[in-house]
Amino acid sequence: MTQPTDIRRAHGLRPRALDVFSCAGGAGTGYQRAGFDVDGCDIADCPNYPFPYHRGDALEYLAHLITTGDIERYTLVHASPPCQGKCSLTVGTNRSQGWGGTHEDLVAPTRDLLDKTGLPYVIEQPNGRAEIRKDLTLCGEMFGLGVIRHRNFELGGWTLARPAHVPHRGRVRGWRHGEYFDGPYVAAYGAGGGKPSIPELQAAMGITWTDIREELTEAIPPAYTEWIGRGYLAALAAREAA
Repeated sequence: MTQPTDIRRAHGLRPRALDVFSCAGGAGTGYQRAGFDVDGCDIADCPNYPFPYHRGDALEYLAHLITTGDIERYTLVHASPPCQGKCSLTVGTNRSQGWGGTHEDLVAPTRDLLDKTGLPYVIEQPNGRAEIRKDLTLCGEMFGLGVIRHRNFELGGWTLARPAHVPHRGRVRGWRHGEYFDGPYVAAYGAGGGKPSIPELQAAMGITWTDIREELTEAIPPAYTEWIGRGYLAALAAREAA
């Protein structure tokens, strides 16, 4: 049976990735840099998203693509379901602000739909989420970035060697419990307590196409998914050559 990836390659086209819960495009940009064309989907208006995107409920859109067969346009699906409800940051220092514990958990229904696509996929979540397999854990120091920003990735239908965690060079800059700490990393969340300026945050994350703080603090560095995307394409090429 001819696969969509084979058809695209025969016509000299790049593989296409679907980026659901796409937000401002941190993940999508990484896949684009790795060699994919990218389409996004998010329920929010995302005027800074740098690729074509569908505005709507991500799960409804994914179900629609499966039902119509349009999912066959894609080679890989990335999903970053909302995570504020149970991530380590939310249930820790920010609980006093009323965050955490009430956010709808979309990880399980997202995985169910991704399994139905028949495509390899990636689910991304921050630390504190027990709902995903931690096939990969990536950190900004692995890529020479100015943030730590640990993120976990579940790989569905494929595998990638787990990289060694690189020791951090110091602390995250800012105030902690009334004491100020300096360090080589900026805090990519919130807006107070010695948080970085917008230009500092853009430089630290490797994100240049948006200057909206909320979009920057919710994004993952494109370096993460560029590394994942390149790994997937290399594995695909190796299987085809075997």
